Amino acid sequence: MKVLVVGSGGREHALCWAIAKSSRCTKLYCAPGNPGIAAVAECVEVAPEDLDGVVAFARDHAVDFVVVGPEAPLVAGLGDRLAAAGIAVFGPSQAAAEIEGSKTLMKDLCAKYGIATANYARFDEPDAAKEYIRARGAPIVVKANGLAAGKGVTVCHNVNEAYAAIDHVMTEQTFGTSGDEVVIEQYLEGEEVSFFALVDGARAIPFGACQDHKARDDGDKGPNTGGMGAYSPTPLVSPALEREIMARCILPMAKGLVVEGKPYRGVLFAGLMMTPDGPKVLEYNARFGDPECQVLMARLKSDALEALYACATGRLDRIVVDWRAEAALTVVMAAKGYPGSYEKGTEILGLAEAEEIEGVYVFHAGTRRENGRLLATGGRVLGVTALGATVAEAQRNAYEAVDRIRWPGGFCRRDIGWRAIRRAG
Repeated sequence: MKVLVVGSGGREHALCWAIAKSSRCTKLYCAPGNPGIAAVAECVEVAPEDLDGVVAFARDHAVDFVVVGPEAPLVAGLGDRLAAAGIAVFGPSQAAAEIEGSKTLMKDLCAKYGIATANYARFDEPDAAKEYIRARGAPIVVKANGLAAGKGVTVCHNVNEAYAAIDHVMTEQTFGTSGDEVVIEQYLEGEEVSFFALVDGARAIPFGACQDHKARDDGDKGPNTGGMGAYSPTPLVSPALEREIMARCILPMAKGLVVEGKPYRGVLFAGLMMTPDGPKVLEYNARFGDPECQVLMARLKSDALEALYACATGRLDRIVVDWRAEAALTVVMAAKGYPGSYEKGTEILGLAEAEEIEGVYVFHAGTRRENGRLLATGGRVLGVTALGATVAEAQRNAYEAVDRIRWPGGFCRRDIGWRAIRRAG
């Protein structure tokens, strides 16, 4: 099978790394890829947003299967375009991907199909939003309605912070038209879990649970980011709780989308808050998380290509997903200054030494090669991923690898996995 992965980040590197190990993969392309992906796939100069270019490349190179990594091309309709060209695609239709593209639509669907979520209101005018905040008080959560690269959510601890978040999203238009409308939510107490399921219409199977770290600094302090690290499995999600999440959060939405006339096919990512009343949905995403994908692919024992292709072609009932017994943990190394302004073009050394540690693999997210040098080009740059018998051992291995990487222009959190380690005593 000839496979094309669309995207250029750490998530896509992890997908390519896993797919390349499949005996069914005879040729692997990635558009546009990155220097890490180039070690396992042929990178091609086609941007994910160039829908015509992606479809033309797949058709011209007799690609059998396309795996779409990022959300923006899915929300723009890449899945539909590939399907119309007769090419199997892992990723939902444009209509189904709106579950991520529009938070207001997602919240309305939760209400319609009885899926537990935070109380909410939606606004397209900043003064009305602020009046609602004044009446409700804080803590409270402000979300840009559209896509915002994982940065459109602000947990506001007082009313002034909430007013500032409204100005940031709606008046300053930090996220462009994604901030034309906002969702204001009840603040939920508890721990967050990232839960993944493969869905092919009304059927779904679980595909792993993780916990990630959105705050930039140790102790979950500092500004929100796209994710500074993750680990899997999480001790919060027992087999019994996994069944409950499937029954209360995944299957009702999958079946609801069928009723709505937009059946979902692909990975459904539910961001959940574990509350005293059980799991409640914070958001749904139409793709794998980043860096959650890295730890899932590191732990996946089954053939990744077989699983994704079965999902894309409506054959989920024919596969069983197996996982390694070990835990996996990813530490994101980011450019100093992220998620604010940061310097680009700083050199990174020591990756080969880091990967000499057993069970360690470094996924590239924002890098380029120039005259033989590896340079940082993005905010989140590397995902240093390690296996271990426990989360604590995986953490030790990951940070040993981090310490072998020589990159003065970068930084990382030093406490990824702390909740699981504390819980284990």
